[in-house]
Amino acid sequence: MNVLLDHLPQFREGFLGTLSLTAASAALALVLGIVIAGFRVSPIPPLRAFGTAWVTLLRNTPLTLLFLIAFFVIPQIFFPGTSPFVLATGALGCYTSSFVCEAVRSGINTVPLGQAEAARSLGMTFFQTLRMIVLPQATRTVIPPMSSIFIALTKNSAIAGAFSNTELFNVSKLLSDKGFAIGWIFLWIALCYLVITFAISGLFRLLESRLEVAR
Repeated sequence: MNVLLDHLPQFREGFLGTLSLTAASAALALVLGIVIAGFRVSPIPPLRAFGTAWVTLLRNTPLTLLFLIAFFVIPQIFFPGTSPFVLATGALGCYTSSFVCEAVRSGINTVPLGQAEAARSLGMTFFQTLRMIVLPQATRTVIPPMSSIFIALTKNSAIAGAFSNTELFNVSKLLSDKGFAIGWIFLWIALCYLVITFAISGLFRLLESRLEVAR
């Protein structure tokens, strides 16, 4: 208990760091995932090929390797001076977007084909059909797997602690290096992660129940 009380500011800073990193990465992953899912079901072959390559490459690349590329390649070639938070958000968001894409694509495939055909008969374009007809109906199917994806994102954010980001794993490493009892440190860190993951799970359960009532 003493290690928590004596270092409460560090734990609070690490908790808020993990929370902000998770939120920013989730927002980026959601936007990219929906866009890439649209590419995956697009009638335009180059867009389909790009979407397939994006998902295949990112899902089969270790997340640690993406962090290494983000921190040691991207700043040297494209964006020098980029903050560690932005680089970590980019790595986590791009990696998670491949999983979001597949969840959204699966939801799109549950919508009857006749819905899209009816929209096209009214003169709507593919992207208008996707945005106004297909995606709203696919949302109910997409919500449950999204919960698991964003919970995994929260735990994956621990890798950012090894790359100059202040978050829970980084705090545990600093305190353990100072000789504090590692068992108590990991206990409080685990409880912090549980708070975040339970909040995500509760939020998606609430969304799922709201959509079920609307049905």
